[in-house]
Amino acid sequence: MTQLDGHLTADQVAEPVPGVPTSSSTTPVTVVGMLEALDVEDGHTALEIGTGTGYSTALMCHRLGEDNVTTIEVDPGVAARADAALEAAGYSTWTVTGDGLLGHPRRAPYDRVIATCAVRRIPHTWVRQTEPGGTILTTLAPGFWAYGTGLAKVTVHDDGTAEGRIIGESSFMQARSQAVEPLAGDLSARTAYADSEREAKVEPTLLEEWMPAFLAQLAAPGAQLVRAAQGDGTQRLYVFDADRESFAAFTENGSGWTTRQGGPVALWDDIERTLIAWQDADRPGISAMRLRVTPSSHTYWIDGRPALRWEHRLG
Repeated sequence: MTQLDGHLTADQVAEPVPGVPTSSSTTPVTVVGMLEALDVEDGHTALEIGTGTGYSTALMCHRLGEDNVTTIEVDPGVAARADAALEAAGYSTWTVTGDGLLGHPRRAPYDRVIATCAVRRIPHTWVRQTEPGGTILTTLAPGFWAYGTGLAKVTVHDDGTAEGRIIGESSFMQARSQAVEPLAGDLSARTAYADSEREAKVEPTLLEEWMPAFLAQLAAPGAQLVRAAQGDGTQRLYVFDADRESFAAFTENGSGWTTRQGGPVALWDDIERTLIAWQDADRPGISAMRLRVTPSSHTYWIDGRPALRWEHRLG
């Protein structure tokens, strides 16, 4: 961790302190793996979303030349420290402070776009600022969960669309403008009145596995998975969708799990249907997921499995 709560850095404290991580130094093996997946070639120009410490920026400058790399960091303090580190390493690249979701049109188009934060969807500004035939590499978090995210690699086409697939598991902090505060307060009050109660056909603990978590976010993109401890020490699981004012609450009943659902949307019905379809398909991994991006939608699917297809309309 290199920053807590949007302002606190290691040089400001002398002992461990509590806080929410807002910036970090990605492990070198992850950085290099992503840069290898980006498939850069001599002469390429690259746009990086999320400068962070500047480590991955420096590697791209070394590979492509500092004039071919543009990097954007939303946090002014983080950007200033990264710029100083890059200068000390001998690279005077284009370091921009701003919202990376908007890209940087002044230096566009780019041959490659890479993001070191997770986004709910690939911003179409990135697609518009990428050369046809160019590549966008980013971690996709279609919902609000901290895991169950995938590294998406898409190729931009002449018609302003992009298509590719999820090439593996990936975990990054969410883009600042898309980050959501975890639910707090009395969760039992939020779930006091249910419209239905039944036996769950799939154990909700399956949502703690990576691929099921990714699928659940496709089925219910506005939902959050919440774990809570009761006064007697027992654990409870909930799924909340604040936008649609709906919930699912789970309790163990000795032979399985009971789910109580409330609100206008039967959240667990949607998620459960997806998980059953995934099990029936012999549990494919996240790299089986394909993706198409247009100005108005993101479509996800697994080839040959019509029950595992989702279209998320934008706006």
